[in-house]
Amino acid sequence: MSMRSEYEDYLARREHLKTTPMAGVWMNQESRYVKPFQMYGNLYYVGDSWVCAHIVDTGNGLILFDAGNCGNGATAMLIQAIWEAGFNPADVKWLVLSHGHVDHIGAVNFFRRMFGTKIYLGAPDAEMFRTKPEYSIIQESTDYMDELFEPDVEIQDGDKIFFGGTEVQFYLVPGHTEGTIACFFDVTDGRETKRVGYYGGFGFNTLQKEFLQEFGDPEYKMRQVYLDSIKKVRDQKVDIFMPNHTVNVNLLEKRRYMLEHPGENPFVDDEAWKKYLDRKYEDLLKLISELENKKISAGA
Repeated sequence: MSMRSEYEDYLARREHLKTTPMAGVWMNQESRYVKPFQMYGNLYYVGDSWVCAHIVDTGNGLILFDAGNCGNGATAMLIQAIWEAGFNPADVKWLVLSHGHVDHIGAVNFFRRMFGTKIYLGAPDAEMFRTKPEYSIIQESTDYMDELFEPDVEIQDGDKIFFGGTEVQFYLVPGHTEGTIACFFDVTDGRETKRVGYYGGFGFNTLQKEFLQEFGDPEYKMRQVYLDSIKKVRDQKVDIFMPNHTVNVNLLEKRRYMLEHPGENPFVDDEAWKKYLDRKYEDLLKLISELENKKISAGA
């Protein structure tokens, strides 16, 4: 099948989803505006109630981590949150994407065209956009992006990149997508420095049998790749676990706690990173075991 016909299939599938929503975890989440807040020092939350976005003030421009969802006013919510956090969206010099699914890349083209923002994406997901653009829409999603993009920088495993005065260490952690990134950097409140850890995609939806068979992994090798990715970065020193979906760290509950307990910061937790990655590792082992048992039972 040619790339052109595959893309046509993708477009047809997208049109079908517009009129026939599929049940799934993404359909059960409604993104709502969240008042932005300072997580710690020069790190700010500007995402919504479901899909996260963060700003880091480097002292010489802003880094935006992830670009929000597509449609339903998501870009407008993101721009408003940046303004309300006390920043000018025009100062977003760099936009770092956790991975290439449409629920995290919605405002990319807006930032590039409006402000000249440079776009950073894991190299395997940049290749996915070029050759398999249909992979950018996840199975259970009804989010759509009419135009993908070519990133300015394709992130490679082990890259260290300076953004203003902030150095970010990148790793590729394939699993949710092949180009999912993890990254680590320092933030400061002027007195202390804390290490932030970001893991770009935890969902198992792309590890299901049907998905892997459809997209060229009939032996389900990506499941083991995902396990190896977790082990790869699990022992990094992380003081603040920066989520890419609010559920990763119970972000909304912790935000409420901060409001009710001024002077306390539940996001500063040097155990949260390891605990969550360990939980996802165990959950994936359990999922693999259950799927294997079903396969054995079906063949009996």
